[in-house]
Amino acid sequence: MKQKQILSQLTAYQQGKQTHEIKEEYGLERIVKLASNENVYGYSSKVKADLAEYLPELNIYPDGHTAELRTALSKRFEVEEDQLIFGSGSEELIQIICRAFVQDGSNTVMAANSFPQYKHNTFIEGGTVKEIPIANDGTHDLEAILKAIDKDTAVVWICAPDNPTGTINAEDEFLQFMKSCPNDVLVVLDEAYREFVGDEYLLDSITYTKSFSNLISLRTFSKAYGLAGLRIGYGIGSPELIHNLNVVRGPFNTTSVAQRAATVALEDQAFINETKAKNIEVKEVFYQFLDELKWSYYPSHTNFILVSTPASGLDVFQYLIENGFIVRPGELLGYPNSIRVTIGTKEDMQTLQNLLQKFDEQIR
Repeated sequence: MKQKQILSQLTAYQQGKQTHEIKEEYGLERIVKLASNENVYGYSSKVKADLAEYLPELNIYPDGHTAELRTALSKRFEVEEDQLIFGSGSEELIQIICRAFVQDGSNTVMAANSFPQYKHNTFIEGGTVKEIPIANDGTHDLEAILKAIDKDTAVVWICAPDNPTGTINAEDEFLQFMKSCPNDVLVVLDEAYREFVGDEYLLDSITYTKSFSNLISLRTFSKAYGLAGLRIGYGIGSPELIHNLNVVRGPFNTTSVAQRAATVALEDQAFINETKAKNIEVKEVFYQFLDELKWSYYPSHTNFILVSTPASGLDVFQYLIENGFIVRPGELLGYPNSIRVTIGTKEDMQTLQNLLQKFDEQIR
């Protein structure tokens, strides 16, 4: 078969072992998963109550216009309804963007070792990727990214906060970047972890999408809203940009259940505020522990931390998994000798700290 040649050079996404597999392999009764940056506090109880009674007609296609959620988001963010696009998580929107803008001979620009789906989907569509090393503080080097843009650049990816470093660029840096960026280059601001960011660091991205027609903000209900299993995200941009992306988007790409759950979850901002407060509280305690252990890390604006380890991240990963904790080894993320740890509950993080303390003592 005549598939794209690039497919032989890429690999499909490899998910980690599932918790039931790890339980069986290591004889464990309980597994704490801190590898995928899911919301450890679950999701809004209002969603649970609503879905207990709500069941769509499964033989009927979902609303391809996503009308109910579209109206709710339009009102909340004071944007026009035609400025919104929906996807099966923001990952599908990345795929749609690449399909719409990337072709043979074009390139996209991103921070090195940022979210890998930018690169993956660029390659599939025949483009090339320029990866720019991050700054010393872990943020995107926006000046270097700007210099890397050329006449063939189709898309620039800005992950804010970044995955996996958890860092975010200052608003004045981002605004200056947008003012300097050619207006025929699409800038994708990936804000998957926006709800975890402190108010003083939040980018006023919706205002910027109104000022810059070449900017789109991607957001998701998978992280802070805790609906990762339902796969629904959205983008905000100019009506013209959104129209062009909708030409590429599949007609029924989000399910009826996902649309309903997201609409209900959006109403429960008290749950989001509680999640954010707990995350900050537990994260600060973990910072203090890492400082005492003398393990360095990037200060994070998310619900995860990229931690430098005194041994291979794969070794730390293996030690933790044998003790019932799943983290993400940095070797898989482009950061050797590190682990990415999702911030868990207070109780689980205390147990994790005890394990890391023992590991540190064993290798000294």
